[in-house]
Amino acid sequence: MYTKHDLQDTIVAIATPPGEGAIGIVRLSGGQALPIANALFHGKDLHTQPSHTLHYGTIRDQGRIVDEVIVGLFKAPRSYTGEDVVEFSCHGSQWILQRVVELCVAHGARLARPGEFTLRAFLNGRMDLTQAEAVADLIAAQSERAHELAIKQMRGGVSKEIQALREQLIHFASLIELELDFSEEDVEFADRQQLLELINRVRQLARQLMQTFRLGNAIKQGVNAVIAGRPNAGKSTLLNALLGEARAIVSDIAGTTRDTIEEVRNIRGIAFRFIDTAGIRDARDQIEAIGVQKTLEKIRQSNVLLYVFDAASLSANEVHADIERLCARDMELLAVMNKTDLVPQRRPADFASALLPGDRIVPVSAKDGQGLTLLEEKLYDLVIGGHVSFAHTIIANVRHYEALQRADEALAAVASGMADGIPTDLLALDIRRAITFLGEITGEVSVDDLLDNIFSNFCIGK
Repeated sequence: MYTKHDLQDTIVAIATPPGEGAIGIVRLSGGQALPIANALFHGKDLHTQPSHTLHYGTIRDQGRIVDEVIVGLFKAPRSYTGEDVVEFSCHGSQWILQRVVELCVAHGARLARPGEFTLRAFLNGRMDLTQAEAVADLIAAQSERAHELAIKQMRGGVSKEIQALREQLIHFASLIELELDFSEEDVEFADRQQLLELINRVRQLARQLMQTFRLGNAIKQGVNAVIAGRPNAGKSTLLNALLGEARAIVSDIAGTTRDTIEEVRNIRGIAFRFIDTAGIRDARDQIEAIGVQKTLEKIRQSNVLLYVFDAASLSANEVHADIERLCARDMELLAVMNKTDLVPQRRPADFASALLPGDRIVPVSAKDGQGLTLLEEKLYDLVIGGHVSFAHTIIANVRHYEALQRADEALAAVASGMADGIPTDLLALDIRRAITFLGEITGEVSVDDLLDNIFSNFCIGK
């Protein structure tokens, strides 16, 4: 049992964002939620009302009406937390909401900690840990794909895959442990060939899930795509064309952009954060030097480099020199061959090399909007990678990725140990390690520090 929080307390919090609005919600959960709500609510007796019902009335403070409210009643165990839950739907005044919270505290509730409602849902078996984390992801979703991913995880997409693997490993672990009890009789209850086949299946699925992390993380966090190149290459014009608005100042004067400009554009459900930067060249003044330094910093922090070059004025050698200078080893690169309207005879093949394949060069005329559809398709394909479908289970959480990685390493040690003929007790140890790592993903194996770290990132009231 998770002991850092007193689960016998009844907790209260405002469950809607700060700021004025038509409606605000105050949420109570715990054994005293109904008595506390009943003491404040003037309308029907909530104790006698069925679960999952709404009731109109007033909240009063020593006879004085604080607000007219709708009370939502959700009785244990059929509630979000698995406890009695009461929700006051009030008018959205922050004073009203805070006053309702104060009255609940005065009647015996305490203020909820960040994520404590969802923590109780997890501890009371209403959801596993991956589903609990998906609640936070759903709240933070900024795109259709991020929403879709969180919904799938909330419905147990990751959990089902992991639990099936873990149950099979537990079965074999029990047979291995049984062998240890009969070690003096030299018997084998676990078929070694079947165990090896299972380990290979588990490792294959673990690696498949790990391969989805890049896509999942891009969907969840968005993709930083820095637009870089020489002055007057058309970087700001490209940004404006991608956004469909004049966000950046465009001028024929080289070096107009001195600072970075960042805007988000949703492409087929994935949020791309485009970052327009100062042109790369030997700076003419101190301000431009700072801008160039910021450009290099943004490139190092980004997932994708959109290198923009002027097809009318740069040679292939100059393009390759720029890419060698700008592109980091682990970055994805797309070269935007701009101003093709001025040199229609030039082709991507004219600039291609081993460092810059022709399929990574996109001819565009940012001024006229030509080639933008192809560029967006290339950006999307760059993130998807062509290997993962949204129909697959996708992991987007770095904690899940690391746990799968450790489980895979433990199972690799089992397979290696079987080949080397190591003692059964050492095999059992590595199998138990793999089971533990898989259990950490869903919360079947958890520690207080892990739960603290996860739920402290939630908003209060959720």
